[in-house]
Amino acid sequence: MESLKDKVAVVTGASRGIGRAIAVALARRGAKVAVCDIVLGEAAEETVRLCREAGADARTFLLDVSQPGRVNEVMQEIAAAEGHLDILVNNAGIAIDGLLLRAKDEDWRKTLDVNLSGVFYCCRAAARYLLKAKDGGRIVNVTSVVGEQGNTGQVSYAASKAGIIGLTKTLARELASRNLCVNAVSPGFVDTAMTVEHVKGAAREELLARIPLGRIGAPEDIAEAVAFLCSPEASYITGQVLRVNGGLLM
Repeated sequence: MESLKDKVAVVTGASRGIGRAIAVALARRGAKVAVCDIVLGEAAEETVRLCREAGADARTFLLDVSQPGRVNEVMQEIAAAEGHLDILVNNAGIAIDGLLLRAKDEDWRKTLDVNLSGVFYCCRAAARYLLKAKDGGRIVNVTSVVGEQGNTGQVSYAASKAGIIGLTKTLARELASRNLCVNAVSPGFVDTAMTVEHVKGAAREELLARIPLGRIGAPEDIAEAVAFLCSPEASYITGQVLRVNGGLLM
């Protein structure tokens, strides 16, 4: 289980939900984790505690991924403190729902600023260090089944998550010659605070009926897929989108 021993990993949006599960999964495999989030507090500290309990050190970093200057500072600080950077997991994201004809300009911009531009800023800032990673660096971007198939009332979210797929495939081509693998994980619906807020009552039951495996995913389902793509066993995988959705989209 120590396949990532001595590796340094950055996880954005790591205070709770899928991000927390990813941080813990990487720590369980030996990686030292930078727990990055736009808000630091008890939730972020709990992620750090769980990472340490899993067997690896972790620290918190205040990071708004939509601010490129701050992104540069944090990546530089982590790389300087640890001497290297090996893994970047872009998980931070928001969803502001609304039908097209009611969509507000500021909601569109905010969603793309965080979900898509944030991934771009983090990849750009981290790449200079990841390209020097021993045994090859890893970038894993968290997209969504919504980015692949669309979803009524989520035009900005779907567009941002679809953009991540194009970004992932392009960077995979650009960075492969330096042994830096870039992949995406595409979750279906996962039991997190965001999903509970957006899929309730009859809508939840209807969704369950469409999932062949008959359940909504757990954050750990996504985390294990991310951890695999960060592992040495995935060294010949790049430019791929790994669907983890219970069969919702095949």
